[in-house]
Amino acid sequence: MAPSPSRALQSDADPWADTRGMIGAPGGVINIAHEAVDRHVENGHGADQALRFLGKNGSRQVFTYSDLSEASAKFANILVSHGLEPGDAVFSLLGRGPDVYIAALGTLKAGLVFTPLFSAFGPEPIRTRMEIGNAKVLITTLQLYRRKIAKWRSEIPTLKLVLITGDVAPDDCLSLDQQMAGSSSKFTTARTGPEDPALVHFTSGTTGKPKGVVHVHNAVLYHGFSGKVALDLTPGTIFWCTADPGWVTGTSYGIIAPLVNRVTIIVDEAEFDLDRWYGIVENEQVEVWYSAPTAIRLMMRAGAEAAKPYDLSSLRFLASVGEPLNPEAVTWSEEVFGQPFHDNWWQSETGGIMIANCPGAQVKPGSMGKPMPGIQAGIMEHEGDRLRELADGEIGELALKPGWPSMMRAYLHEQARYDKCFKDGWYLSGDLTTRDQDGYFWFVGRADDLIKTSGHLVGPFEVESALLEHEAVAEAGVIGLPDETAGEIVKAYVTLNPGFTPDEDLERDIRGHTRKRLGPAVAPREVIFRNTLPKTRSGKIMRRLLKARELGLPEGDISTLETDET
Repeated sequence: MAPSPSRALQSDADPWADTRGMIGAPGGVINIAHEAVDRHVENGHGADQALRFLGKNGSRQVFTYSDLSEASAKFANILVSHGLEPGDAVFSLLGRGPDVYIAALGTLKAGLVFTPLFSAFGPEPIRTRMEIGNAKVLITTLQLYRRKIAKWRSEIPTLKLVLITGDVAPDDCLSLDQQMAGSSSKFTTARTGPEDPALVHFTSGTTGKPKGVVHVHNAVLYHGFSGKVALDLTPGTIFWCTADPGWVTGTSYGIIAPLVNRVTIIVDEAEFDLDRWYGIVENEQVEVWYSAPTAIRLMMRAGAEAAKPYDLSSLRFLASVGEPLNPEAVTWSEEVFGQPFHDNWWQSETGGIMIANCPGAQVKPGSMGKPMPGIQAGIMEHEGDRLRELADGEIGELALKPGWPSMMRAYLHEQARYDKCFKDGWYLSGDLTTRDQDGYFWFVGRADDLIKTSGHLVGPFEVESALLEHEAVAEAGVIGLPDETAGEIVKAYVTLNPGFTPDEDLERDIRGHTRKRLGPAVAPREVIFRNTLPKTRSGKIMRRLLKARELGLPEGDISTLETDET
């Protein structure tokens, strides 16, 4: 799983020197769990609040850094007592609750590899990922086990241990509560090295099986650095990352980055409810809020009036991730919160934020921002067997110079697929972007989403942003469909805000708005109304799925799809 020498950290000037000096033990030993929790306890901050869990039923549970240290040590001891060894794979299938945080830290502390899964996955996506990842351990709930695991559990030959949260477990499983009660709160953290595997995150492929993205313990350097620089995380900050822990953001910036920076993390067990969310910001005095464009659009849909009953003055920094943030959402947040949501860009493969609108920087609505310190980004075009770097204003594939600590080290069992991500000394992201003369990057679309119509290259994000400017449109997804004359035509799918009725007049009005805004060559030829659009659990609208359904093509991997109504 180790990278080739050319892809290891290779900068003479170390932009992460401050973080490197802050963490890590002598002799090249580095362990994410130690840097996130035990280091703070050793330095006299064990009584600081680490986590505040807000239950769906109104319960509230607080964990200090000492509490987390002891609980994760107990979990690590459970793993070791059952014969698990460094490098073995531990999977979690849990919602937002204390157990997933303890399991993640305990797994890393024991030198094992942690893989979180969405609790909303169906049986087959869970099984596929566990097979690819050679799962040795699964931690889940009794309900999820009975519904999604029990029928095929014996068919995963590598699976040795299933831990069930609570004090009741089937005969072929163990109760986590009972195991924790008999486990010691003392544990000597594994002496993991910088390149030892720590995390595997599965990301959907457009076709075929999902990809298992491997990250190492050295990633903690960049987690800590980027949390501080891009999200303004400082000791004592009250921070709320709304991402599910089954998604890479929920691990990198919901667990690791904030704990490394010794903040207090808010975790809400419940699903999105606007009044509940605004109430949490007010009651918990949230200072930094990291959410997704889908949630922000739901806030917009409810209107500014919905926020007025709440005191949201504690907020000092707002950030967004998951898909590009439309310009109107940035403008709206300035009006409602007195400050913009700051968009940033990264991928499961990058392991951390690469391009960001950082605190204190000017925000250009609709822009991803600028590369983080130490990150070299370029806009590339494939020219035969080589890459050619494009000038400002040109559209090409976003590429990054390899070498940052949280860069993926492998796709599980897919070396050729991994190698294809690198060319001529660059990591190729697959995202099309452009860069303006001020150095700001602007998202255009995935390379395979780009629409070629009547000689024009159309990025779906540009069209979707124009659609969202119409007062009736809540969400939009845009695709290109084959056309004998134009090559492709632009087709849009939208959901509506409350108070609007889908009819021909509204469809004509929306198309007319986009024609005025974008011109007839770029505007959609047709607008289709939907109750919902297919989205991943992380909030990204799945354009490829819209296109596959339209053309009757294979849908590919849809394991991360939310239930959608078409």
